[in-house]
This record gives sequence, C-alpha cells and structure tokens, in this order.
Amino acid sequence: MAIPYSEYSPKGDLIWLILRPWIFIPRVLYILLTLFFLFLRILFQGNSKNKNVQKNLSKHLFDVITDLGPCFIKLGQALSTRPDLVRQDWLTELTNLQDNLPPFPHIIALKIIEEELGAPANELFDEFPDTPLASASLGQVYKAKTKNNNYCAVKVQRPNLYFLIRRDIVILKILATTFSSFLPLNIGVGIGEIIDEFGKALFEEIDYEKEAKNALKFADLFKSNPNVFIPNLEKDFSSKRVITTSWIDGVKLRDREILEKNNLVPASFIKTCVISGLQQLFEHGYFHADPHPGNMFALKGGSTDSGHLAYIDFGMMDTITNSDRLTLIKAIVHIINEQYLLLAKDFQKLGFLTKEQDLNQIVEPLKEILGGSLNANVGDFNLKNVTDKFSKLMYSYPFRVPSRFALIIRAVVSQEGLALRLDPEFKILKVAYPYIAKKLLTDNSDEIVEILLEVVFDNKGRIQIEKVESLLNILFKDSETINADLIPVANAGIKLFVSKKGSEVRKNLLLSLIKDDKLELKDAKKLLSLIRETFSPLNIAKSAVQSIISPA
Repeated sequence: MAIPYSEYSPKGDLIWLILRPWIFIPRVLYILLTLFFLFLRILFQGNSKNKNVQKNLSKHLFDVITDLGPCFIKLGQALSTRPDLVRQDWLTELTNLQDNLPPFPHIIALKIIEEELGAPANELFDEFPDTPLASASLGQVYKAKTKNNNYCAVKVQRPNLYFLIRRDIVILKILATTFSSFLPLNIGVGIGEIIDEFGKALFEEIDYEKEAKNALKFADLFKSNPNVFIPNLEKDFSSKRVITTSWIDGVKLRDREILEKNNLVPASFIKTCVISGLQQLFEHGYFHADPHPGNMFALKGGSTDSGHLAYIDFGMMDTITNSDRLTLIKAIVHIINEQYLLLAKDFQKLGFLTKEQDLNQIVEPLKEILGGSLNANVGDFNLKNVTDKFSKLMYSYPFRVPSRFALIIRAVVSQEGLALRLDPEFKILKVAYPYIAKKLLTDNSDEIVEILLEVVFDNKGRIQIEKVESLLNILFKDSETINADLIPVANAGIKLFVSKKGSEVRKNLLLSLIKDDKLELKDAKKLLSLIRETFSPLNIAKSAVQSIISPA
C-alpha cells in the first residue's frame, strides 16, 4: 500500500488538523494533561534523595515520553545526551530512548518489508531474525544475513508514522508559540520557525530513500578520512520505508566503562567525533544533525590519539551556507582577538540580532560573557558555561535563534553532551581551537586568507606578534609531542607568501616595518625568531617522521 508522504507544510498541515477537530482536540487535551501531571510529579519528587523514588520517577519520565510518540521521543533523545542538564539517574533511563524503545509487532515489520521490497524477508535474506536487535523512535533494526553470506542492518519504519508526526508537529508548534513567553529563553516568535525546521527535518527523516542518498553523500565527503567509517548502502534491499546497510561491529558511544572494557580509549573517539563535526560544518557545509550515542560506534583499529568512528542513521541531515560558514569562522577569530563590536556584527549577519539593533549596547555584555575565555587556557573553556551566560543575555537583549541554526545548535550541543558523558572533564575548544588554527594557517582560499590577515595584522596594518604566537602555540606548544601538522603549515605559509594572494601579506609586512617614517625592525626580528623556533630543522624532521608513522 502506497504511503502518502509529502514535504512538511506548516500552513497546509495546520489547516489539515484544524479541519479535523475530532483528532485535534482530544490529542491536545491528552498532551496537556500528560505534561501537567508529569510536571506535578517532578515538582514534588524531583528533589527527593530516595533512590527508589528517583528510579521510579525516571522510569515514569521514559514511559511518558515514549507514550507521547515520535516527536517527543526525538526531543527526549536530545536531553539524553546532556549529563550537565539531566541528573544521572534520569539520564540512564533516557538513554534508552536512543534505540531501546518498545518494538512494534514483528508481523507488521515483515508485512512492510514484503510491501516495500516485493518479496517476503525469508526469500530476500539467507537469515532473518524473529526479533529486532534495536528499536528507535522511527523504526526498528534487524541483523540479517544476505545470500552472499554478509551481515547487514535492516531498518524497518514504524507504521502510521507520517500521520503521527504530521499531527504532533502542528500541535507542538501551537503549544510552543502559545507558551513561549513562559520559556527561560527570550526567543520570541522564532520558536515557531524552530519547530518548523524540526518538522521539516522529521519529514525528511521518515523518507528512507532520501536517507539513502544522504548516506552516499556523507560517505563520499569522508572517503579520504581514515578515522571516519560509513556503512555501505544495500540498494537492492532499500526503499521508502526500509533501508539496509552493511553491519557495523562496534561499541556504541554510551559510557566510558564499556569502551574501556573493550580496550578502547574514550578520549580518542571524542577527538574524532569533534573534528569530524567541525569538518562537516566548516569544510563540507553538510552535517549529521542527530549525533546521539545510538548513532555512533567506536571501532577497533584506531590509535590512542584518533579513534575510528562509525556514523549511522542519515535521516536528519542539514546544510550550512558558505556565507554562514565563513561568518562563524570570523566570529571565532573575533572572540580570539576580543573584538566584540565585530562579533556583534557577526551575530547580526547570522540573524541572531536584527538589523535595527544598536550593536554598541551588546558590546559590554559580550565582553562580560566571553572576555578572557580563550586567553588564559583554551582547555578551560566550557561551552555549557558560556551557553548558560548566553541564556541570560538572550533574555535581556533581543537575541533570537534563526531557524536555519536550530539543527546546527542541536548537533553541537548533542555532540558536546556526548563528549561530557564519556569524559566529564572534556573541554570542546581544546580540540576545536587547534582545528580552527590549522584551517587559518593552511587554507589558502581568498575568504580564509582575508580572515587570517585579521589575526596577523591590526587595523593599522601592524604585525600582531602575540596573536601569531598564540596561533602557532595552539598547534605546536607541546614540545613533547611530535606534530604532523608542522610541514603542512610550513608549506601552506610559503605558498601563500610567494603567491598572488600573498601580495596583501607582503604589503602589510613591509608597511609594518615602517613607523613614523623610520625603519623599525623590532617586530620583524620577533617574527623571524618565532618562525625559526617553531619551524626548526629538528621539529621539521620530527614532523616528517610522524607523517610517515601516522599518515593522515
């Protein structure tokens, strides 16, 4: 039977539901009453020190979210990645939302497979189990064996999913916009747009043909990255409601103890996870928007520095424009340089502030939140601390979240939450900032060169020795570590300096030597000394050896 899938239409779906009051009214009342009684129970029992009370409360929370359906489960999954927001005993239960939900009847799954693939499962596969291995918000997964003796993951979509999501997204938007003034963030009218973005992503996620295309695209983007693995798509066993991929033999990134029991180093997978996330945002402009622990596996074979990581489930993907990508990089540079007016302009360009907003009013609050956060020790920077302060800033000033950033923020917050779950002491910028530094020093595109010039030279064209030194120290400050980035950075620097693009660099360097119509070599000597120390023959030799031992 054909399923009437279509794209999410905020206006059309609202009209569809309003014209069906027999569906709309009972469902709204049920959601409101369910959430009200949940709120009361949390209010009275949430602070109890009795372990049994908390265990029962966490189980009740899981049951409520599960009962409310796919849309609410997706929201719960986001919470399940945040050990800094949700108490540990609740978190353990919420983790089950990722892939340990009650399955739908096996006989229905078999029927869907036959309808979608044109033959019964026992004819299509050499072995097909009677029970699913995992059950998530939108489907359940079976470990089957193909006729050519390979194991594969067969994901079968839950029945009636299109109707359930269409109904509940409309209701979620109505409730969110109605009660937005009571929310802790001053996101105003933007919350409706954020729900629309969420709805659009969910509608795309239940189209497994689109997920198959996403998986192929994602695999192509990471084909040259030896640390990131994407399962192969089995096209002959995939359709709109069934998707089949090669089986992943790995360990889910759920907790530190399980990884260590399998002789896997948690920190190595955090690094691969964060760097691959940065590559998605800043290089590919195409990213996995649902990076919870159920969608990522730790694989054997990596190093203690960079673990091998497998991504699965490519239903919720999104893109970022080249303009937004470059503005985000500029924003990071402006934080580094403590240029808060320029940072405010970045926020305005990205849509977090209106064009009418007086940016001078924002400078001091931004300085209060971010001032010195990167100077003393990058490793001490914690995204959660900054976002907590930003929450207050958004409440006091007209910041709003542009809808196109809803999934980006969800992905970044989920990723840091996952990292904190594996390592409570993890600091995201300890990994992220060296990546940005390397990109500035090795990417010779016109846009990145322009951003690099902002770091190297001040607004009067003078060399900012301390900024250049900080940039190099971020990559090479640990003298005990042989750093394979040294040669690529040196090569990129030489190529840039002698190229046509480097004319602005050469001009600024010459101008910086002249002060008050006199030749001033003090800064030039400091720069040469810094370069000579960083790129010494011994360091270059060590870097070459590291490149041979651990090729990128």
